[in-house]
Amino acid sequence: MSKVFISELVLRDGHQSLIATRMRTDDMLPICKKLDDIGFWSLEAWGGATFDACVRFLREDPWERLKKLRKALPNTRVQMLLRGQNLLGYRHYSDDVVRAFVQKSADNGVDVFRVFDAMNDIRNLKVSIEAVKKTGKMAEGAICYTTSPVHDIPYFIAMARELEAMGCDTLAIKDMAGLLTPYQAGELVTALKAAISMPIHMHSHATSGLSAMSFIKAVESGATILDTCNSAFGEGASHSSTESIVAALAGSEYDTGLDLGALQEITAYFREVRKKYWQYESAFTGVDTRVLVNQVPGGMISNLSSQLKDQGSLERMDEVLAEIPRVRKDLGYPPLVTPTSQIVGTQAVLNVLTGERYKSVTTEVKSYLQGRYGKAPGSVNSEVRSMAIGTAEVITCRPADMLQDEMEKLRGEIETLATCEEDVLTFAMFPELARNFLQERAAEALKSEQLLPYGTNLACGPFYAASEFNVTLHGETFHIHITGSGRPGEDARPFFVSVDGVPEEVLVETLAEIEVYGGPGGVATGSGSKSRTAGEKKNPAGKRLRPSKPGHVTTAMPGSIVEVLATPGKKVNAGDAVLVIEAMKMENEIQAPISGTVVAVFVVKGDAVTPDEALLEIQPE
Repeated sequence: MSKVFISELVLRDGHQSLIATRMRTDDMLPICKKLDDIGFWSLEAWGGATFDACVRFLREDPWERLKKLRKALPNTRVQMLLRGQNLLGYRHYSDDVVRAFVQKSADNGVDVFRVFDAMNDIRNLKVSIEAVKKTGKMAEGAICYTTSPVHDIPYFIAMARELEAMGCDTLAIKDMAGLLTPYQAGELVTALKAAISMPIHMHSHATSGLSAMSFIKAVESGATILDTCNSAFGEGASHSSTESIVAALAGSEYDTGLDLGALQEITAYFREVRKKYWQYESAFTGVDTRVLVNQVPGGMISNLSSQLKDQGSLERMDEVLAEIPRVRKDLGYPPLVTPTSQIVGTQAVLNVLTGERYKSVTTEVKSYLQGRYGKAPGSVNSEVRSMAIGTAEVITCRPADMLQDEMEKLRGEIETLATCEEDVLTFAMFPELARNFLQERAAEALKSEQLLPYGTNLACGPFYAASEFNVTLHGETFHIHITGSGRPGEDARPFFVSVDGVPEEVLVETLAEIEVYGGPGGVATGSGSKSRTAGEKKNPAGKRLRPSKPGHVTTAMPGSIVEVLATPGKKVNAGDAVLVIEAMKMENEIQAPISGTVVAVFVVKGDAVTPDEALLEIQPE
């Protein structure tokens, strides 16, 4: 018998692909007993974007989620997705951080680590895989499948052999955009089976509508483990449905042995759970064969859609999708998976919205072109590299070789809030976000996003009070950003705020209250919901000028200010970086449009900004 094993993805990639990674731990735990009884090869339940979403939106401790799931799934391997030297963040971390993160992940319940690198640069996988093997857990090396003039079967075979030599227990073919066709899958698996002895684990999104057919050919060619997702969170930008694949293989020599009736009981549960998260459903969740050309993963499509919608340019999606392959070619054909998908996608959006290719280049593209993410698979466009980084040196070593150990420094920076090593590692992934999270946790004031009642008319609400504003007192203006609140007592309510970038706690005693309604659904006011689209477009201070002069500096896309590089009185040349903005999880330097002297700065770090605002003013020479 050539039994096929199933890895179930409903607790991670399923909801990441279809509802923006918003499923809460409390909605996972009640069904864990039934999931645990099925007999899956593994349950993917951690890693990927779940860590970020837990801290950023759900206000849950991701480590606590892992511990709870481990306890609730005593008979099933818990699997995570790890981005090699990027771990679960968006930059390369020093080796000591990588080792510490892997060890704590293993300690808290991860059994299988699927390790990949967005560049397929084997050097970026080495330390992670070594760390996994040291814990005694399973290391699954992944090749990111993509198509290009440089990605062929010999390329993937060479990488697979290196992963096996590193000690990997299994090999994952990670087809993150659903590009594999049935006959390509069969040919690739046949070639890999002849070259390596590791079991082959297939992962393919259903975006193009080809994944189920590709699975059948892959199984016939020797693949023995398949990634599927319960149908309540399956298909489209997610994965082939677990029940369908189990039924397709039933009675054959590849029979999974899984109980279809038991799986359907789990489906009934998750169908009801999904209804709670209706506000996060993406419009781009069905079959979309354009992915075979633009290679855009499902999660990236929803991100691009949101970004263009905020810009008021959703109608330009087709232009962006056409630009993405051109940017990818310029950058040497990187596979489109986090973080390279964001790097390429954000640059494509900038190229389209500014009307001039590479007029504005993101910080991440510059880092990429300097070799700071690893070696590009193909040749980089030399003209684009010159425009982006000039004559700056391109590194050829493993990027992490240039990093000093970080753990001691990180411990010192967060020692007043961290209660364990896991907190330090959360801070390592997302410093500013984690600081606010830990501060609110200490005050017992963590509050998740509001789940709106089904059918609430978002066009009529909910409406929110300002969470960021300027206060002028005795002629001096302070920038206030509310980062959280809580109700530990009845007499006073603490608000956690940032005053000109300095964290403070303010106690507000309520003397009177009024009742506020949020439209036809009667939704009460709240804070932190991602559905607050209209509010996010508004200028927090409400008084920024509209661009009207050549010296007014603007942004090409909505985002938040990461750094202010220029102060009043500073002389700048046209093209000098004066601000850094974060958009779509990528940083972008905003350059001076003219030479002159900075006479006014209208933003501070943390401000939300949009293209119709003047952020800084330069007086021409």
